[in-house]
Amino acid sequence: MNDFVKTLLTRRSVRAFKPDPISREDLETLMEAAAYAPSGMNRQTWEFTAVANPEKIQQLAALIREELGREQYDMYRPAALIIPSNRKDSPFGREDNACALENIFLAAHSMGIGSVWINQLQGISDRPAIRKFLTELGIPEDHVVYGMAALGYAAKVSASDVKKTAVRRIVE
Repeated sequence: MNDFVKTLLTRRSVRAFKPDPISREDLETLMEAAAYAPSGMNRQTWEFTAVANPEKIQQLAALIREELGREQYDMYRPAALIIPSNRKDSPFGREDNACALENIFLAAHSMGIGSVWINQLQGISDRPAIRKFLTELGIPEDHVVYGMAALGYAAKVSASDVKKTAVRRIVE
């Protein structure tokens, strides 16, 4: 088994992070990996915003908690977030961002950084308090956020022997 396939098969979502920061260089590498994801008709209508400030991350978590009525929601207290955003008029925005997030998750795992998909901004990106905060982060007003990558070093290691049970078949 080659290293890339091993990365695919061993990546797990991390929902408990150490407070240790992720370096700017690593965040830049992860955003570069995201930019190399496939996009519909290669339009690349996305942007990537990294947030490495724990207070800002928790401000966003508090806004989401308030908007969705979720008590104690904290996005698992990651060290950083990468927020892919895409133009609202992009016909492939959701799919493009999903591909970019997968690249982030796989690259992060290969670098020893844990990750988990955060999808709570889906459908609430334009609510006034959320939109104001996203704009303050530099995310364009004509962009929507479908998901985010919460990133950090795992506080506990996930079981690597989890079996994936999807039906698999080869037709010849």
